[in-house]
Amino acid sequence: MEKIENILKSFSPISLEEMDEVKLMNRMDTKFIYNVNKLPSLLEKANEYYKVLEISGKRIHTYNSIYFDTSDHYMYIAHHNTKLNRYKIRYRKYVDSDKRYLEIKFKNNKERTRKKRIRQELFGEEFDDRNKQFIREYSPFDPDTLEAKLVINFMRFTLVHNDMNERITIDNRLEYDKNGHLTRLPFLTITEVKQSKFATGSDFVRIMKEHRIYPTGMSKYCIGTVLNYKDLKANRFKRKLLMLNKISNDSSYSELFIKN
Repeated sequence: MEKIENILKSFSPISLEEMDEVKLMNRMDTKFIYNVNKLPSLLEKANEYYKVLEISGKRIHTYNSIYFDTSDHYMYIAHHNTKLNRYKIRYRKYVDSDKRYLEIKFKNNKERTRKKRIRQELFGEEFDDRNKQFIREYSPFDPDTLEAKLVINFMRFTLVHNDMNERITIDNRLEYDKNGHLTRLPFLTITEVKQSKFATGSDFVRIMKEHRIYPTGMSKYCIGTVLNYKDLKANRFKRKLLMLNKISNDSSYSELFIKN
């Protein structure tokens, strides 16, 4: 990450308050996955068009998330079965700013992502009355049926286009924690281009295409569930696991991905 940190120092900064102009809580997401070794070259070309989020002098930030699902993994199964109008429910902690939220993500049948969240002090495996009411209001789930299934940790930095019409999150050092058992994917970079509507003229999408990196969906929660809950059906994600194995370019990961 040291090389990436050095490149990010050459970007102009943008504050959290300034970035609020591009919150994009109702948006189109375009995702890319690739080996972290390709990232420095991408960033060097993106420098001209983007600023980087800076908080308290830091440009790479730590995120912790706790994902919830029903006892029978209804939300995971809905994604696996390509069900439209899908939900994800999580606690998210922004470690560097010490902010915590309960977040509900909803992806509708037009491929738009809508996110609702509330600020709070909690970060654990339970919901208080306020959170239960929030879940009932913005999702079809009974909060008393939800269980903490997976902790997901990663490092993220955020780019904002100079025209303030696009936000890009770039995640590295992905780590899954299931009851203290850790699964790490240090080779993987997940980039998400967030726009109010998909625009083929995105400078970052153009740069990705120049590097022969093309859009492909990947849910951190679903892949983590496949890797940590071996008894669940995972046919739809087998191709994604093979892609991750190829991206890793490391035979030591073959058993992790291919046996699934």
